[in-house]
Amino acid sequence: MAASGAQYVLQAGLAAGMSATEGIHSPHPKPVDPAKAEAPQMLPADVKVDIHSRITLRGAKEDVSIPFMCIGAWPWGDKATFQFNYTEDYPKVEEAWETLKKAGLTFVDTSQAYGDGDSERICAQLFKGMPRDSFVIQTKWLSWPDMSNFLMQSHGPVVKLRNSLKNLELDYVDIYMVDGPIHPTMFSTVAKGMAECVHQGLTKAVGVTNYDKGDVIKMSDALEKLGVPLAVNQCEYSIVRRHPEISGLIRECRKRNIVFQGYASLANGRLSGKYSRTNEPRRTYRFSSYPMHYLEPTISVLNSISQERRVPIPAVALNYCINKGVVPLVGIRNPEQAEQNLQALGWRLTPDEIKKIETVSMEGYTTFLWQHG
Repeated sequence: MAASGAQYVLQAGLAAGMSATEGIHSPHPKPVDPAKAEAPQMLPADVKVDIHSRITLRGAKEDVSIPFMCIGAWPWGDKATFQFNYTEDYPKVEEAWETLKKAGLTFVDTSQAYGDGDSERICAQLFKGMPRDSFVIQTKWLSWPDMSNFLMQSHGPVVKLRNSLKNLELDYVDIYMVDGPIHPTMFSTVAKGMAECVHQGLTKAVGVTNYDKGDVIKMSDALEKLGVPLAVNQCEYSIVRRHPEISGLIRECRKRNIVFQGYASLANGRLSGKYSRTNEPRRTYRFSSYPMHYLEPTISVLNSISQERRVPIPAVALNYCINKGVVPLVGIRNPEQAEQNLQALGWRLTPDEIKKIETVSMEGYTTFLWQHG
């Protein structure tokens, strides 16, 4: 099981400076230098992006096929950040899942730390009765604050993954990820543990989160020596945090056939149209947690495109990420959010619309503690 209280440690860490707008970091948005930006459409213009479209993640023995959007399950069961109340919230999650299943979007991201394992256990309930090949699940190995990972060295990922599989009631996950670049052992040691998860048939593919370009190269090279490709890197990416693009990280991932996933793709709801300067998000929603008055120009542009396209504002923000070569993760807690976010698929922003959005976008920051990428 996850270390008891891991969800609260995670929230405390984000408040202390693991998130790039908290702690000692600047609360003011950093504008994007156009000279450092990639082309408006990093995803080739001829690529079709709808609910049936798939991307291939490389595995050592078997590849994994994923859609262009992922469901973020951090809110499911998590009390420290999302104040999840099982009696009130689970029925809504269950209804949202039925909407997503019907549409064919059943790619879920979770972690042993989310809700101290409750997120994984909720996933198990939602997956019941489904054929194993009808959904894709990725979970994460969090090396801290459980120092048994240091004592176990390369055995840590295998031991923790077996615990996650018990929570998920599965024999294997599709993707297993190192949750953050802060691990008490060397890259080569972590790579050995992740490769062992593949060799034992506990996961098909492996990935990392919050790694910068240098971290990705080190882990990719270490895994390659063990016959396992690095399939995924997941970092915060949205219209108001384009740093992975500006730094060349996304380009390096593409060069190495590593799929780039972007979490907090709606900036913890700030790009959903739900919040305003008179209705700020909870203080526990810490990714890109700029005061809403800073984001008013961004929301205004998204709203304008939303009205022209006749799709919800979140769909515009998510479609932007997809066009930039990013698989967005988006938290879904109710069927209304599911319906909104599904509308990000089946169409693409034009280069002119993307350029318009980018005039009100932001680069964001990194942190020494967590968000290297």
